[in-house]
Amino acid sequence: MIRALLADDEAMIRAGVRAILAADPGIEVVAEAADGREAVEQTLRHRPDVALLDIRMPRLDGLAAATELRRAAPGTGVIMLTTFGEDEYIARALSGGASGFLLKSGDPLELIAGVRAVAGGAAYLSPRVAHRVITELGGGRLAVGARARHRIAALTPREREVLALLGAGLSNAEIAARLHVVEGTVKAYVSAILTRLDARNRVQAAVVAYEAGLVAPTGDTP
Repeated sequence: MIRALLADDEAMIRAGVRAILAADPGIEVVAEAADGREAVEQTLRHRPDVALLDIRMPRLDGLAAATELRRAAPGTGVIMLTTFGEDEYIARALSGGASGFLLKSGDPLELIAGVRAVAGGAAYLSPRVAHRVITELGGGRLAVGARARHRIAALTPREREVLALLGAGLSNAEIAARLHVVEGTVKAYVSAILTRLDARNRVQAAVVAYEAGLVAPTGDTP
């Protein structure tokens, strides 16, 4: 019997996942959690074979919980179950110790297959996620984009806006005109951005903007 834990802050989602897993007589849901911290505590208490974690949860998100479980409960396989398919989530989940990544919008049969695969010591990605990994990792862009997005996470919304325009090749004067501020204000933003990104010059900052997806390949901001 495969023992599973469900962690999601939405009770209806937990009920839906539980119902799907109940269709397989070889899977038993032994515990549920409404946030990441509780998920870690319940996993340590019940030692399930598989923990299904939502990515966005209060107190401790699923990615952080997966990292903790890799250290504290290495015998429990982790599957990230989410509505979000962005590259940074996939890369961070897999590097954080998750053995599976499933989208809530996927086929219910994928959920059962994923639980069985991870419980057996294998990895499992939903077909849609697998396609993204295969196509993106060919050029290493998945990890590069994830790292760049992590770097710009420390920026304020206005700083990200300035970085996007900087990455598109605009001068300080052009950025000032676009944002309706004085050029001195833009200079201050640029200086702060370089410091936060640990970039030595505007070119390095522009590369980060491109890798993070703030600038489209054509040079236009999204």
